Amino acid sequence: MFTTINPGFFSTIQDGGRWGYQAYGMPVAGAMDRYAYRVANLLVGNKANAAAIEMTILGASFKFDESQLVALCGADMQAKLDGVSVTNWSAFVVQKGSELKLEYAVTGCRAYLAVRGGIDVPSVLGSRSTYTRAKVGGLEGRALCQGDVLNVGTDKEVEIQAGKLKAEYVPQYEQSLLLRILLGPQDDMFTAEAIATLLKSEYVITDEADRMGYRLAGPKIAHIDKADIVSDALPFGAIQVPAHGMPIIMMADRQTTGGYAKIGAVIGPDLSKLAQAKPGDKVCFRLCSEEAAVNALRAERQAYENIARSIQPQNLFPENGRQFNLVIENQVYTVQVEEYK
Repeated sequence: MFTTINPGFFSTIQDGGRWGYQAYGMPVAGAMDRYAYRVANLLVGNKANAAAIEMTILGASFKFDESQLVALCGADMQAKLDGVSVTNWSAFVVQKGSELKLEYAVTGCRAYLAVRGGIDVPSVLGSRSTYTRAKVGGLEGRALCQGDVLNVGTDKEVEIQAGKLKAEYVPQYEQSLLLRILLGPQDDMFTAEAIATLLKSEYVITDEADRMGYRLAGPKIAHIDKADIVSDALPFGAIQVPAHGMPIIMMADRQTTGGYAKIGAVIGPDLSKLAQAKPGDKVCFRLCSEEAAVNALRAERQAYENIARSIQPQNLFPENGRQFNLVIENQVYTVQVEEYK
């Protein structure tokens, strides 16, 4: 187990989300940036849905009671292990009694800390994700607090060693985003000029940007008549446009249904970029075909497969004479390579 020394600004336990219960009014929740979350689990050999810690803007600090293999991915929060800087997008061993401290995000907005075995908290409706508005999941349904003790779980999948993600798989976080969207399902409630406005304009992320949704400011998007509809389902990435004409992009903690017309939706692979954006960052939209959206999803899934293959121990043996840490059943072994054929 390990102890929360400083919880940071807003740190919660998240996994892949609480799917299958929206029809009963239960939001999905889960990691905002599914790519960073998934890669962090890959780097420590966890199952794809193992619970991790999501930190927002200002990172947390933890003290470890036992040696653990951990990974940090997502926003660069200037992480230090016992005062020594550690590389983002990498897995490394934290020795017993060591303190891992994260600070303000210099790039991105959300960082993910994965521990080999995952975070062991009760599963609620098949998920360990925290949904704070209903106080469901995670640790008592709330953000982490100073003194919280977190137990390490058993959601391991493969043996793994410490290592750094290849540069080709590390995203670059920009302050100006281009997001691909699909139109619908209520795009017929907007004028042709309104759709053109959405696609050619630049919008700014306002201070009202959180796990529930990102409100944007910019050129008004006009409805043909009313903005209201009979409430229907809200997917992750849906772009609602209320009567005032300013778009709202629905995020991980969105409600299950909404009563404003939806002009379109951001495709899944681009939501990770949006989850790393802060208030003041700029957003532009580009129309995307269904075929292109499917290909983008396939590319994301292929990246996970490529990463998994590239970080297996047999592909990461160092040069003769060098040492590396190998983690087997939560025991850390220091191995020196004397001969490799």
